[in-house]
Amino acid sequence: MLTKKQYDLLIFIDKYLKEKGVSPSFDEMREALGLKSKSGIHRLIKGLEERHFIRHMPNRARALEVIRLPDNVHGQQKDEGVFNIISGGKNASPLDTHFIEIPLYGKIAAGVPIEAIRDMSTMVSVPPQMLGVGEHYALTVEGDSMINAGILDGDTVIIQRTQTAENGAIVVALVDGFEVTLKRLRRKGNAIALEAENPKYEPRILSPDRVAVQGRLVGLMRNY
Repeated sequence: MLTKKQYDLLIFIDKYLKEKGVSPSFDEMREALGLKSKSGIHRLIKGLEERHFIRHMPNRARALEVIRLPDNVHGQQKDEGVFNIISGGKNASPLDTHFIEIPLYGKIAAGVPIEAIRDMSTMVSVPPQMLGVGEHYALTVEGDSMINAGILDGDTVIIQRTQTAENGAIVVALVDGFEVTLKRLRRKGNAIALEAENPKYEPRILSPDRVAVQGRLVGLMRNY
């Protein structure tokens, strides 16, 4: 999972390498991301190295190599799993020029159907790589039931609107026509299990007629 600044830096380094054949200088990276000091760049590079997105090439100055990109960027193979991006604050970097706005409906909480909190007046900007085909919306997570999936209280989840989902997907599920929850979907014979990613919460085993899928998780954003 990359922070917003890590993602921006990775894309900048990759583009620079392809255009000029050498790694950008720390000053160029600092300027591209709108940072005030080089120490911030050092921390971002270390984070990218620890996550195996880049590496230093030995015995060469200004020698960074991009090992992989997070989500089919510049034609590379998409990494497995949900694309995650964490926002480092309200100040957008100079690279934030191609984001797409989708509606932020509100908090996902029991007892509130999606249609009841639908509000097209509040929007959130997301990278296009996070979105697939079709319609998308965002929800603010409330609670700790999905913490072991890396989804925390206060996170913004990006949902692809759909009425179907594969077994094991994290979905927005409507239970009994009025209760909405974000859980992992499992099909067990003639029943459906809605599983939390927190051992404090027991799975809910329900008949299929009681559960309606309203969307599938495709991304996550976090402010810190």
